[in-house]
Order: sequence, then structure tokens, then C-alpha cells
Amino acid sequence: MAKIKMITPLVEMDGDEMTRVIWQKIKEILLLPYIDLKTEYYDLGLEKRNETDDRITIDSALATKRLGVAVKCATITPNAERVEEYNLKKMWLSPNGTIRAILDGTVFRTPILVKGVTAYIPNWTAPISIARHAYGDVYKGVEVRVPDGAKAELLVTDRDGNQTKTLIHSFETGGIVQGVHNIDKSITSFARSCFNYALELKQDLWFSTKDTISKVYEHRFKDIFAEIYENEYKERFEKAGIEYFYTLIDDAVARVIRSEGGFLWACKNYDGDVMSDMVATAYGSLAMMTSVLVSPDGIYEYEAAHGTVTRHYYKHRKGEQTSTNSVATIFAWTGALRKRGELDGIGELVDFANRLERACITTIEEGVMTKDMISLSDHPNKRAVNTVEFLEEVATRI
Repeated sequence: MAKIKMITPLVEMDGDEMTRVIWQKIKEILLLPYIDLKTEYYDLGLEKRNETDDRITIDSALATKRLGVAVKCATITPNAERVEEYNLKKMWLSPNGTIRAILDGTVFRTPILVKGVTAYIPNWTAPISIARHAYGDVYKGVEVRVPDGAKAELLVTDRDGNQTKTLIHSFETGGIVQGVHNIDKSITSFARSCFNYALELKQDLWFSTKDTISKVYEHRFKDIFAEIYENEYKERFEKAGIEYFYTLIDDAVARVIRSEGGFLWACKNYDGDVMSDMVATAYGSLAMMTSVLVSPDGIYEYEAAHGTVTRHYYKHRKGEQTSTNSVATIFAWTGALRKRGELDGIGELVDFANRLERACITTIEEGVMTKDMISLSDHPNKRAVNTVEFLEEVATRI
């Protein structure tokens, strides 16, 4: 059959380890037989980031701003052990953090639900979507080790050269200091993105910080959300029959566990990183969660919410069989292809993305799945398959 034609390329960001292996297999088995795939390719594997002094990560983000839609494979954020393992020049920053800082916007993550898989929290009968702020905090943090006897101060110099100093701590023994920041413009974009998405979903919006402890930094988030809601969204929310709800992050966690789901939970950057993994795992698997970064000016970057599946990659390198769940990575591709089709007016591309997603879900609902799903499924005739076999099973159902 004739392949579906594309007009504008996607920005394709390749990644690391097992997800890099799966990335190529998804293209080979599920995409290239059906689509005349056009991408602008960037290799964000750790070796290439090291080789280019991480310039390639910046270039991929700028390309995304230019072309409008990107799809990203999972990548390694190196720690000290990775620096040694890969012989890196330095401990490079999180590529996701770099891309998010350039694109701004908000990361929306939603579990992929399939029949026959019951959440670990049985009362969660509807999906909980996580809205994660995509700028600043620890992902743009500056860190330093402090010797004993030192004094750490926070120094702010205004545009006229006036300085304000605040004592952080006098160190009688050695220690550590971290400086984090955020900006009103990004927090404002985050708030509006969340309010708009809640209206689109017609679901309540929860927002949580720890403003009782962080009376300036986190309270600023609370104030901006409250001001924008009162001035711009309150009447629209009331008309839609949905609620904006603010609470402390620890209270939110307790309320979420007792809830039935079916709402949008907005979190600061690190909170969203942690809570999206918790929500994904509770619904079934980290590999069963969509993730999309949406910038205020309508730029989209789709990715899987999980990491590079290092343990499986080491098995793969030894020539051993793996049974790695590829659903979230497939849905990253389908999300990007659907959005590209919508923006370019290619109905066939939108339809293909929808059909591929249905094929993934149908495969699992018919009892064919990777090993991580076996213990979660109550299908009477469930069967575990390896990494490539699952993709081939999906292909038979497209």
C-alpha cells in the first residue's frame, strides 16, 4: 500500500541504552512500513552529548521551536558513576531539563489504561493527569561543597548595583549549599497551561506546594496561581462545573490516595517528577504513561515518562532476551505524529496514530504483553512475550 506522506519533519531526539534499541525497532516494525517518515535527527545519546559539549541538546531544542513538534527517546542524566563508565568530560546536566528550560511550558503526564489491569489503588477508577512545571528549581540548581568554618550568603544585586545579602548558614563543619531559582514569567505560563488543560479535560485542577515552610519561594507559585485564577479563569471554571483547589503537597498526597482519580494535579518541577512516577506505578507500570511538554507558544515535545531501562540494556548487551515494555515510547511517537498531522492537515497521519495506539491497547487486552504487565493483568490466557515480539504482535493488529 502507498505510504502516508508527511509535509513538515518531526524533530527526532534519539536516546540511550535499552530505549535506544527499542526506538529503532519501533521505527522499523511499526512506522516505516506505513509512513514516509520525515524527521530532523539529533543524537542525544550520552556519547554524542559528551562529544559536542552538550551543544547537540541545545540544537535539538532550538529545532523544536522552529519545527513545532518533537519526539524524544529516554536519555541518561549522568551521575558520578556514569561519568566514569562513559569517560565523560563532566557530569552533564539533564537533557530534559535543558530542553524544558529552552521551550518553557508544562509537562502533562497521563496513565494509559487498559482493561484487565487493576490499579494498585483500586479506588483509582479514572486517570490522574500530572501537570509538571518544566522550568527551574533543582534542575537549574547551582551547587557547591562548603569547607568547615565557611559562611554561605545569598547575594542579590539589582540593576542599579544595590546589593542585598542574606545569611544562609555559618558552617562549623563541612557541608553543601544549593541555589535554586524560578521566574514569574515561567510560573505564569505554567499556571495558564494548567487552567487551560483542565478546561479542555473538563476536570478539577489541584495545585500543591509547601508554602507554609517556603514562605517566599513556594508561596510565589501559590500567589500567581490564585491571582490568575481569580482574574481570568474563575467564571470559566464555574461555567464548566469544575473546581480549582489548592492545598499543601503533603495534604495533596493523602487526598490523592483516597480519591477516585479523574482530575489534573499540578506540581512544581521536582514534585511532578516524583509524583508522576508514583501515579504511573500505582496505575500499573512506568511504561504505561504518556508525557508531552507544551510551551506557551504552541510547541510540543513528546517523550516517555520513564528512564533508559538500564538493567535490560545490560542483559541485551550480553545477548540475553529482554521483555521491555515499549508502550510509552510508542505513544510518544503517536502523540508527535498525531500533532504533526493536525498541524499540517494530514488526516491519514492522525488516523494512523490513533490506530497504532488502539493496536497497542488491544494487544495487551487480548492477553499478549511484556513481563512487567503479567502480574498486573487478570486476563485468563495472558502470555508474556519478549521486546521485539510485542512490537510484532502490535503490527499484526494495526
